[in-house]
Amino acid sequence: MEAYCVKCKEKKEMKDAQEVEMKNGRKAMKGVCSDCGTGLYRILGKS
Repeated sequence: MEAYCVKCKEKKEMKDAQEVEMKNGRKAMKGVCSDCGTGLYRILGKS
């Protein structure tokens, strides 16, 4: 899974990605940047 890293300023591969549910019930993927270790978060579609 890829997500935008604000530290690297480009899309990076997510390491240790796991699916989480936000407070509003939508699903998201949470992990860390494979290069710098910054936390990454990607909101998934409504399906």
